[in-house]
Amino acid sequence: MTQRISKRKRFWMQNPVWQFIKFIWLGLKVMLIVAGGHGSTRSKEYQKSY
Repeated sequence: MTQRISKRKRFWMQNPVWQFIKFIWLGLKVMLIVAGGHGSTRSKEYQKSY
């Protein structure tokens, strides 16, 4: 059987302000990973020679 979500938890999950904050936070995390040099699958030798 599935577990029911409380009204308080459902309100928190559907809150548009909280959804926007989570969206911005996820975008920042992705940008930090890509800008940190971990977003590419090619080797550094390929990047230098091109």
